Amino acid sequence: MTKIIMYSVRPDEMAAIKDHAKREHLEIHTTTDALSASTVDQANGFDGIVIQQRNRIDDDRVYQQLADMGLKQLTSRTAGVDMINVAAAHKAGLLVTNVPAYSPRSVAEHALMQIFRVLRKAPLVDAQVRENNYSWAGLQAKEIHSATIGIIGAGRIGGTLAKLLHALGATVLAYDVVEREALKPLVTYVDKQTLLAKSDVVSLHVDLNPTSEGLIAANDFSLMKPTAGIVNASRGPVINTNDLITALETHQLAFAMLDTVTGEEKIFNADHRQDGLDSQPNIAKLHAMNNVIITPHIAFFTNIAVQNMVDISLNDVQNILAGRPTEHSVE
Repeated sequence: MTKIIMYSVRPDEMAAIKDHAKREHLEIHTTTDALSASTVDQANGFDGIVIQQRNRIDDDRVYQQLADMGLKQLTSRTAGVDMINVAAAHKAGLLVTNVPAYSPRSVAEHALMQIFRVLRKAPLVDAQVRENNYSWAGLQAKEIHSATIGIIGAGRIGGTLAKLLHALGATVLAYDVVEREALKPLVTYVDKQTLLAKSDVVSLHVDLNPTSEGLIAANDFSLMKPTAGIVNASRGPVINTNDLITALETHQLAFAMLDTVTGEEKIFNADHRQDGLDSQPNIAKLHAMNNVIITPHIAFFTNIAVQNMVDISLNDVQNILAGRPTEHSVE
């Protein structure tokens, strides 16, 4: 029987894992540990490995250790693979795969919700009501069919968001290095500067890579309307956090809706009611602002997405071990 180890398993994934193991006649061992130099030995004796983590694997020797154990692949049940040194994994002879489209709709729906929150000035409303201030001053909203929404990164997720926005009557601008013909009836492709200047809300949906790190910084915020908001449901380092804080404090930017932020791996998916957020000062600053809403990297976190992340990743492992092709290899 094929034996697979899955790292960083959460309780909400267990039902899907057990169903897959029973259906496919697999022996699946789960651990809450992330893959690292101190935990790699747990993979010894297994045929396949699946991970899910935000912290980068801490030692490149891990990849050769996995290969020496007889493993042929390293599968992440996430879209992003910035936690893996792909070149080092390939050098060790490991095929790296991911799950690029576990549920584009889950993240797109979250982004849409946050876009509505910007247009409805929800952070200000919530802050005022908490202080027993029920006045209407400064709270007039913008209806979505009268708004211009800019999407940076119009791939699977950004394209899905574009379809939702188009159906609601919004004017949709898009900026991407690849212009998809299927989206052209729904969006107007423009350069980044034009998108930033014209959009009421900018929504980010790019992978984290050397070209996207710091993609939005001080110069970009200076182009945006002072009434505009930004939504980040991609990766934290896509935005320069210090520049974002300055833009919010100086009212160059009205709102930020952040599902991901630099330093989140020290804060998110944990209860900090006792110890607070002082370990990450920038997150603490953003958390204290009344024009920011932070969610703990849960845009993806739906029933369908979790099921697909488990099933697609395990299917890839089975295909690789059986010598069958996979569509999800990472180059």
